[in-house]
Amino acid sequence: MEFKIYKPFGPDVLEAKIPEQVLNKINEYIDKLINDESKSKEQNYGKFLAGDVSQEFKLEQEFAKNIGWLDFLGKCTYEYVLKATGNKITTCQIIETWVVRQFKNEYNPIHWHGGHISGAGFLKVPKTLGTFVQDKGDKAYKGGTLNLIHGSRQFLSHSTFQIKPKVGNFYLFPNYMMHTVYPFKGTDDERRSISFNANIDPNIYNVYANYVKK
Repeated sequence: MEFKIYKPFGPDVLEAKIPEQVLNKINEYIDKLINDESKSKEQNYGKFLAGDVSQEFKLEQEFAKNIGWLDFLGKCTYEYVLKATGNKITTCQIIETWVVRQFKNEYNPIHWHGGHISGAGFLKVPKTLGTFVQDKGDKAYKGGTLNLIHGSRQFLSHSTFQIKPKVGNFYLFPNYMMHTVYPFKGTDDERRSISFNANIDPNIYNVYANYVKK
């Protein structure tokens, strides 16, 4: 596995590639779930999430384990913390992992996650996400992009990091990182993403653990 670290602002962001075999199995699983009305209702995760989107499904733990998805998340989390802090975690507890089905004009408002480490990646991407109503020259269109937000614009530090969705790409960031997905207006194709939350060693996550008040 190859990993790439971005340093757009304070916290680092890790990019990894979802193994094609795992990606295909998740998509097959979701496609079957969509056509199973009873199971779709059972695994509906929408009421727990922030988005105004068509469907959100929580992955079954056993399925996620059997196809290697949990193993992938564990390896990514280990590498992320190691590269960002130099610490080797001994614990990676996946709290939950879920899939979001988003179509044109739908969106995910600014929000953050629970746990210690979070991440999001892409399983399906529309052929086109749309364009500006007016000509904006070479400005990048934000519709359908994942935007990470941290603090405010400063000298030598941006406050946002825009990620254009690409099938297979997966990004890890700290749980408190605010992020949003703007609505897109291209084709009727589905934008399908997958996310997770995890806990790691408390003494590594809690940087104030050894802080002594004077």
